[in-house]
Amino acid sequence: MSQRDYYEVLGVSKNASEDEIKKAYRKLALKYHPDHNPGDAQAEQKFKEAAEAYDVLRNPERRANYDRFGTADPGMGGAGFNSAEDIFAQFGDIFGDIFGFSSNARRGPRPQQGDDLRYDLKISFREAAAGTTKDIKIPKHATCPDCSGSGAAKGSSRVTCKKCNGTGQEARRQGFMSFIQPCQACRGQGFTIPKPCPRCRGNGIIQTERELSARIPAGIFDGARMRLRGEGEAGIHGGPPGDLYLVIHVADDDVFERDKQDLIYSAEITFPQAALGARISVPSINEGDEPLSLDIPKGTQNGKIFQIKGKGLKYLNEDRYGNLLVHITVKTPTKLSAKQEELLREFEKMSEPAANSKKNEEENEGFFDKVKKTFGMD
Repeated sequence: MSQRDYYEVLGVSKNASEDEIKKAYRKLALKYHPDHNPGDAQAEQKFKEAAEAYDVLRNPERRANYDRFGTADPGMGGAGFNSAEDIFAQFGDIFGDIFGFSSNARRGPRPQQGDDLRYDLKISFREAAAGTTKDIKIPKHATCPDCSGSGAAKGSSRVTCKKCNGTGQEARRQGFMSFIQPCQACRGQGFTIPKPCPRCRGNGIIQTERELSARIPAGIFDGARMRLRGEGEAGIHGGPPGDLYLVIHVADDDVFERDKQDLIYSAEITFPQAALGARISVPSINEGDEPLSLDIPKGTQNGKIFQIKGKGLKYLNEDRYGNLLVHITVKTPTKLSAKQEELLREFEKMSEPAANSKKNEEENEGFFDKVKKTFGMD
């Protein structure tokens, strides 16, 4: 083959990096590949020429010799390639990247990580607030203890597959191309098991049930996913186990609602309490705690929201808490005694503008004393 400038052949500069040279060759190899250009002698020539250039420039020592002497091997001349098959044998990694196969068949099955598992766990609202520990049972596969995962009965062992020589693969050629497929004799395992383990029937794994204690942190929310590493399915061929994902489902509560880490409590008060002010009790989310006290100021309107700081839910992995929001609903009485109705009518009259404001204030004070007695607020 008449030698052209290798940098010119690949279309790169003399300062091109190793990665740039590899990318340039990949592009040319794909363009001039014989299977893409059947019967084209010129394309085959360029295919070989590109391979020879890459063979030299990818090697730092040979590239240095080429830059200095104009040849990769001083005193010997360029070796070149006689056929496309020589090129495939030399650059199997390159063609594996391009055409989806590798010239270097792996020996035996590779270790594979076990599958991940999912477990749906239901907890109460109060358990989510305080945190809890739940004992759960997970159905899963585990390494067979009788054969330690080999699949072979005691006193026996696996036998290397004679057809694929333990690679688990067999090659199929089509023209210049080689395709790798799982060995049909051993189903890609690379071995056979003459005497399978009775317990696992040669699979190396068994169905079992594992008991776990799962710690649920305080403040966890509905739909949260917790990852327990290594608690999934057993690995295959010595691979690591998968993970277990707990999906948390938090039940609704009869007393509280939730807005992220804030709690919402609906408190119902009477009209006199709203008008005159009062002190009410608000339950705590923590079982065993005393109720909280909340002062309702005079003139509180229906729908008013009061905030009790730090009495909500704990933030996950943080040393702080949300707030307790108390939503006020003023209850309108549906049945009134004659005395109560009389007082409300009196209040209605007193609410009209009065000429003597001082006298009106005195009358209001006396009126509210009557309201407290009538509605039992003393």
